[in-house]
Amino acid sequence: MKRLLLSSMMLWCVLVLAAQVENPCGPLPNTNQLRWQDMEMYAFIHYSLNTYTDQEWGFGNEDPQLFNPSDLDCRQWARVCKQAGMKGIIFTAKHHCGFCMWPSAYTEYSVKNAPWKDGKGDVVRELAEACREEGLEFAVYLSPWDRNHPEYGRPAYVTYFRNQLRELLTNYGDIFEVWFDGANGGDGWYGGANETRKIDRTTYYQWPETYKMIRELQPKCLIWNDGSDRGDLRWVGTEAGNIGETNWSLLYHDGDVPYQMLHYGVEDGDVWCPGETNTSIRPGWFYHDAENEHVKSLSKLMDTYYKSVGRNSTLLLNFPIAPNGRIHPNDSLRGIAFKKMIDEVFVKNVVKELSFPSIQGGDRGGSLILDFGEPTAFNRFLAEEDIAKGQRVKKFSLEVFVNGEWLPLNDALVEGHDGLTTIGHRRIICFPTVKATRLRFTIIDAKCEPVIKRMGVFLAPELTADIPDSGEKKSSALHIFFGSPKQMFIDWDTEQTINTFRYMPPQSGSDGIITHYSLWGSTDWTNWTKLATGEFSNIVNNPIWQTIKFNPTKVRVLRFEADRLASGERMGYGDIEIK
Repeated sequence: MKRLLLSSMMLWCVLVLAAQVENPCGPLPNTNQLRWQDMEMYAFIHYSLNTYTDQEWGFGNEDPQLFNPSDLDCRQWARVCKQAGMKGIIFTAKHHCGFCMWPSAYTEYSVKNAPWKDGKGDVVRELAEACREEGLEFAVYLSPWDRNHPEYGRPAYVTYFRNQLRELLTNYGDIFEVWFDGANGGDGWYGGANETRKIDRTTYYQWPETYKMIRELQPKCLIWNDGSDRGDLRWVGTEAGNIGETNWSLLYHDGDVPYQMLHYGVEDGDVWCPGETNTSIRPGWFYHDAENEHVKSLSKLMDTYYKSVGRNSTLLLNFPIAPNGRIHPNDSLRGIAFKKMIDEVFVKNVVKELSFPSIQGGDRGGSLILDFGEPTAFNRFLAEEDIAKGQRVKKFSLEVFVNGEWLPLNDALVEGHDGLTTIGHRRIICFPTVKATRLRFTIIDAKCEPVIKRMGVFLAPELTADIPDSGEKKSSALHIFFGSPKQMFIDWDTEQTINTFRYMPPQSGSDGIITHYSLWGSTDWTNWTKLATGEFSNIVNNPIWQTIKFNPTKVRVLRFEADRLASGERMGYGDIEIK
């Protein structure tokens, strides 16, 4: 028997199944990707003119005079993010509206023409310095789409875009990541043209030349891009805060990537391209007063952690900045509680001392029994591969020894329907609390000889499930029916005074999701008043509650029309709320 005493802060069970493995297995991560993966969690900061117009996407004609925060404090942002467990910050230096949060030399549409600090301010610089003071990494988001610039869609804009990128990569110190949003082309102000411009995102930006510039100016910087030109990191196909239970850090080098590949990776991919899970602590990316009571609960944040970091990904968690220039207390307190809960879960390793035989099995499998010595309660299992040698494990199982027999944990108690699959940098398996004397970990299949470098067994405190606390109630005695595939009616028994309509899109794909809408009201089914019309920006990628506000209006019936659908021929909905 071989005994291993665990004494580190995390009390890991450190086990190398194949210590002599020298040969790589498939594509390998580079040094920058390994360093990035170890960050595990870092923050997004969304802040722009949208903050002052209550929008998610600006049109490009918003007045720079709106930007005049009373108490902008980048050091508060950095302190909150650090206390929330974030290892770095990615800042929206320029969102789709084109407004630059630094005094760019290439446009007048920036903070240099805002009243804040008499035009002498630079939010990017203040945040970069605050990150360095707090020991955080710093990165920038630069939207390729610019709804303000008159030359967008033409060759001159690409030069402008690269000039701005060069400013960000040369004037603000080390950058650990550049983030290029996948939203490209559409309607916009475009210097007063007020038109729709379409581009071919596979060719227009000439990404290879841009990538070359980035690697020359910032050799330690990683590139996030969900276009066909493969960057170093990939989008996971959703902004809901999860990645696939099966998650390979591999993709194909060439071509556009279907959703399934983004969410799960590909086992036989020819390039190392791990997934970065991005989501917001609120429903939206930018700050909205109406969302102050909709900050994600602690249980939801923990679920997000398990389904991102715990599934071989990193977590990019957004903290929007309020109009006063600070992170709202609701967000900061929840973020700090999040980090505290992660620490509480993973310092309580129920394994203090182990006895185990040599691994039983072949070159691509094997079993390990963790003997607790006495009946022990636990509900979390953690394993990590040495990904510097490649991602190898294809399938594994967990069994517990209870009352003299082995019982499987997978299928019946944990999330996997086809057994437990990939491990990668870190895999955390959550299941209802069990009490057992032993746990058996078995690698069923692997691409090459498996190399497991860390394991842990933990007892996490139980958290209650999310309970909506919006203060809004669905109106009673209402009836919903469809007049046509793209027309919904909501009818009441009596006249109502309303000012808010909320739409939850379907959660099972893009079919039926309404992207552009019209909302009408009537008291007599004959005379109709248009209450609102518009676009649900980014709703396919972020299928969350959409709120439509309008002047208080007396109605007996509403007519909700889908002017445009993301896909499909019939409008769909997950829920409707009216106030």
